[in-house]
Amino acid sequence: MAFLSGRLSQRLALCAVAVLLPFFFVGGPDWASDPLYKSAWNLGHILFFGTLTLAIRPHQWLDGWRLWLASTTAALIAGCIIELLQGDLGRQSDIQDVFRNLIGMWLVMSWVSPLSFNNAPAPINLAIKWLMRAGAILLLAFQLQAVFDVARQQYRIAHQLPLVYDFNTTGAWRYWSGDVWLAEQHTENARYSLRLKLSTDHYSGTTLHNLPANWTDYDRLYIAMYNPASTPITLSLRINDLAHDRGDNAFEDRYNTKLTLKPGVNHFHIRLDAIKTAPATREMDMDDIRRLVIFTTQLDKPRTVFVTGLKLEKTEKHDHEQIKQETD
Repeated sequence: MAFLSGRLSQRLALCAVAVLLPFFFVGGPDWASDPLYKSAWNLGHILFFGTLTLAIRPHQWLDGWRLWLASTTAALIAGCIIELLQGDLGRQSDIQDVFRNLIGMWLVMSWVSPLSFNNAPAPINLAIKWLMRAGAILLLAFQLQAVFDVARQQYRIAHQLPLVYDFNTTGAWRYWSGDVWLAEQHTENARYSLRLKLSTDHYSGTTLHNLPANWTDYDRLYIAMYNPASTPITLSLRINDLAHDRGDNAFEDRYNTKLTLKPGVNHFHIRLDAIKTAPATREMDMDDIRRLVIFTTQLDKPRTVFVTGLKLEKTEKHDHEQIKQETD
């Protein structure tokens, strides 16, 4: 640990802190960025607070449990201040980032100034030292594993086409937002369907926010839904690309249509050309589709529908219907 304790390492750490600090407030992922970018960026908290610990060297003034208590408290306060400032600047705050800050600090301190007690036998202090180091490494491993899991998930999504959503997948919350749940009834060639509960709020529905982005090799979008009620229900369908997410969210800059669900099974085939040309002043970027939203507006009573199929299709027919509906 001689290098970590040397003057050169402290100077390098100070330079690194100066370089890294602005990235808490500028640059990095935004709300529309993909999950892997966000997950990998979060590791920067560990890097920064580990580097900051090397630069400040709190063991110059304290030792033992006082050092660890004071350093942990200071990191907690600094982390909370950073999250509050990020919120004020319109950036996303995340309480888990405060924990990542602690991991970075603990990781460095466990090697540079491990916890020890003056009155404890040497073997006890040695055991404490290595337990602290192992614990810090284990916490880091959990964070790296989380990034790896997201990378594996995003790779699977990118290669699951023509499926826009795989109804054999568990953990719908990773892909959808809204009052949507896995269901085992009304399925279509898959293990699950998605039960969507619709309220009487002004807008009620679900958003598929984690989906394959590149639709360029296909001709139609297929949506299958089941309406368990004896009366029809009209849903709105919205599809947009990344450019729309980062724009002014104008209605005329995305694809919008109505889907009327008759009682029972409903199949919709939507031409991708209609989606591509939907924005008023440009063409939608069909290799960077970012969001698919299904919602209702001011229902007179709560309803439930099931989403049972969602995939892209290739067709040799030149069908001029923008939306083709089939019912069973």
